[in-house]
Amino acid sequence: MLTSLQNPLVKQIRKLHSAKERHKQQLFLLEGTHLLEEACAVNYPLATVCCTPQWQTNHSILWEQAIARSERVEIVSEEVLSAIATTVQPDGVVATAQRNPSFKEVPFTGIVLVLETVQDPGNLGTIIRTATAASASGLWLSADSADLDNPKVLRASAGQWFRLPMTVSSDLKTTVQAAKQAGMQIVATAPSATLTYWQVDWSKPSLILLGNEGAGLSAELMTLADLQVKIPTDPEVESLNVAISAALMLYEAKRQRSLR
Repeated sequence: MLTSLQNPLVKQIRKLHSAKERHKQQLFLLEGTHLLEEACAVNYPLATVCCTPQWQTNHSILWEQAIARSERVEIVSEEVLSAIATTVQPDGVVATAQRNPSFKEVPFTGIVLVLETVQDPGNLGTIIRTATAASASGLWLSADSADLDNPKVLRASAGQWFRLPMTVSSDLKTTVQAAKQAGMQIVATAPSATLTYWQVDWSKPSLILLGNEGAGLSAELMTLADLQVKIPTDPEVESLNVAISAALMLYEAKRQRSLR
């Protein structure tokens, strides 16, 4: 059992708390039983799995599944587990996995999200969770957004991170133009729009553009939109959270598509 905080593996995993080290090591953290279950369910390859003796006893089947998918497994003390986790009260298991900025190819069909400079990891994780629940085809993310493998993103996605096709785009303008050439309608939210989001024909293959929490979409992307839509709010409410905006449009699209 690993008990020393000075152990090389422990030091290596602790460094993964920073984005710089995740990029350098090409690894990211999976914290908690639920994320490990979801990773195993889709056969996501794991690098290392560390758990406490108590966790191993309580989750023997999942432990065997993790062993089959991991390059290395270690039993660690409670102190070590707490040190390598980013959460205040970890539930007994932390894993690492290979970082891959291109997860699954995002098709230009169905309903696809494009996120520009979305910087809050909680928002990004919630959008991933909602997009999966609403049967979205995938998600494109600008390179200056929150890291897809930020621990907070994975936790907020509630495990759906492993199921949604996602790709980081180095040039969102080119990505949107390619989607348009593939026949997708490009829909952007704008407070000044006259069209509401429920007036859109979501049966068409559609790309939804969503921007930064504070600044919104860049003018460059906004000009590519075929439709600008608004989400009506009380006059005293300036705007909605980007994750809520995504949810409203995704579920309107799902509702319309279910009627056809």
